[in-house]
Amino acid sequence: MNFLRYRPTAINFPMILRIIGLLLIIEGLFLTVPLATSLVYHETDWMCFLLTMVVTTVAGTIMTFGIRPRNPRMGKREGFLLTALIWIFFSIFGMIPFILMEKQPMSVSDAFFEAMSGFTTTGATVMDSISHLSHGIVMWRSLMQWIGGMGIILFTLAVVPMLNHSGGMQMFNAEVTGITHDKLRPRISQTAKGLWLIYIVLTLVLFILLIIGPMDTFEAICHAFSTMSTGGFSTADASIEAWDSIYIESVVTVFMFLGGTSFVLLYRAAHGDFKPIWQNDVFRAYVGIILVCYVLFVIAIFYHGQAYSIKSVTLDPLFQIVSTITSTGYEVSDFSNWGTFTLSLVFALMFFGACAGSTSGGAKIDRLIYLLKNCRNEIVRCVYPNNIFTVRVNRRVIPHETVSKVIAFLCLYVMIIMAGGIILTALGLPLVDSFFSAFSCISNTGLGAGVTGYGGSYALVPDVGKWLLAIIMMIGRLELFTVLILFTPTFWKK
Repeated sequence: MNFLRYRPTAINFPMILRIIGLLLIIEGLFLTVPLATSLVYHETDWMCFLLTMVVTTVAGTIMTFGIRPRNPRMGKREGFLLTALIWIFFSIFGMIPFILMEKQPMSVSDAFFEAMSGFTTTGATVMDSISHLSHGIVMWRSLMQWIGGMGIILFTLAVVPMLNHSGGMQMFNAEVTGITHDKLRPRISQTAKGLWLIYIVLTLVLFILLIIGPMDTFEAICHAFSTMSTGGFSTADASIEAWDSIYIESVVTVFMFLGGTSFVLLYRAAHGDFKPIWQNDVFRAYVGIILVCYVLFVIAIFYHGQAYSIKSVTLDPLFQIVSTITSTGYEVSDFSNWGTFTLSLVFALMFFGACAGSTSGGAKIDRLIYLLKNCRNEIVRCVYPNNIFTVRVNRRVIPHETVSKVIAFLCLYVMIIMAGGIILTALGLPLVDSFFSAFSCISNTGLGAGVTGYGGSYALVPDVGKWLLAIIMMIGRLELFTVLILFTPTFWKK
């Protein structure tokens, strides 16, 4: 009886592989964008994109039309497995251009790290400079972040209606960030289309605003992709500072802020319903944290004698705060001179990130609110042990199971940072660099360890460490449980 109870269950692998094939065909279509870019700029890297597109599309076609599942249905486990696998498959095929590019081609380890960093919108890079890259490669880096910002699975749910009846809700819950997920429309595919429509419109508006400024068309497209996805890849080594433009910095700040806002709220605002925004506890906390940190940053800037201009005490600190809390990772040039107090605030902003349901990384402000309210209840319970206390967010009582899951999430979050840091120290990295790298990758912020003042970069991480950090990026992007559940015997047993 025990053998029958714990035998491996029949996971619908044929259906999983078929959908992965369909997604690879979509990735092949996306590759036409950097291919066209290379052709426009008469660069030889068009060949590596053409080869990648052919290989990806052929592999996807074989898997889609060559595999005939007996059962088209997918359950919760198939949803988890598919969601995790597709991020790996996209990164494997997405790294090929980095290996085949003409100037300074990457190793497999470096290329996979760069691709995973792009799709997870982490923004970490093994490149000391991007000046040698072709326009096609730079475009691909930005486009990867834009694809991953709203979600690969979410895009598929929007364009493949059949998944509405085949594990669509499970995949939606497994990929979209947050504690609970609200369906905007009756069908999950309609919800996905609505969210992606808002994402595309905001990207187009950002592109138009950037091209009005000093950026050319290519630079505006790339920064629209990487800013709206809160990814942080740029077309210049000096990032946004390269344009030295108050206008560009202001526009980017606004759209990073929007990228850190729940797209459910943005969707409702786009339909004229602004009431949920002002009544949302998480959004109010999001704005409040930014304002409080802004005041503290300004005080630190004056204290350290860095108030050289009006911009240095207005736009610069606000830009840095929004960039950090949304996990975009852009940096102000003189940020390191603002003192260790601002650095400690940056760590806190990196840890919790912005709102759930946004393109930002981190543990999310939602979980911070749940944690603080639950801690308050437990403290009061010491005096009134027989009283019943509840956690209320947005005027709703949060189930105890949800609060317990939040606490477990935060514990696992810290444990992964510790485990990643310990393993990196075993590989020979300095202590601070090791833990900060693991922290930066799981929060999908991408700031290099050099921000701590101890030096070092991701280029110096051993190959084993790069694979480890790439997996940590994926774990952080899919919010832990979706990936970690695959390593438990329970997932594979009936």
